[in-house]
Amino acid sequence: MVSSIVLSPVTVEEYLAQEEINEEKSEFIEGEIIKMAGASANHNILTGKLHARLLLALEDLDYSVFMSDMKLLPPHGDNYFYPDVMVIKGEPCFTNEKQTAVTNPCLIAEILSNSTEGFDKNQKFAFYRTIPELKEYILISQEDYRVELYRKVGKHQWLLTELMNQEDVLTLESVEVEISLADLYKRVKFTN
Repeated sequence: MVSSIVLSPVTVEEYLAQEEINEEKSEFIEGEIIKMAGASANHNILTGKLHARLLLALEDLDYSVFMSDMKLLPPHGDNYFYPDVMVIKGEPCFTNEKQTAVTNPCLIAEILSNSTEGFDKNQKFAFYRTIPELKEYILISQEDYRVELYRKVGKHQWLLTELMNQEDVLTLESVEVEISLADLYKRVKFTN
């Protein structure tokens, strides 16, 4: 999703109350509500395809797979995000009885756009790295065959693997799933 409009600072309680009644989603980052703009066709195809492949591969195992309507609350501060895809091993840790936000994904994926790429790679990843359960972070380009997989290899150590060819295979250790880029990008129309 593309972040677009930043509103004035509010409390986390005000944000959560607004999210319950608003039809449009917003992220909450360091006291600011950031409205989410609509996603492109490529964004929707890639999000749906990744979610479907993970859901089918993991549905009989001890995992939960969520799409972009589930909020994430990382530790350290009251910041809420809507990752494109999240996987949780074991029981999800919800922040409330309404089950609208989780805290414990082992895998997070974001579909990149021109307006969010820098934020997703830097600031957002810094928030995500504070999640103890997180083992892998995936960034997927919608402009060309390009997937960046960050895998936790030690305390404060992440290994980057770049996949840039249709023949490459995304191998996820946190959930023991493999997805070919040819399959992931099927029906995606590149503009360049």
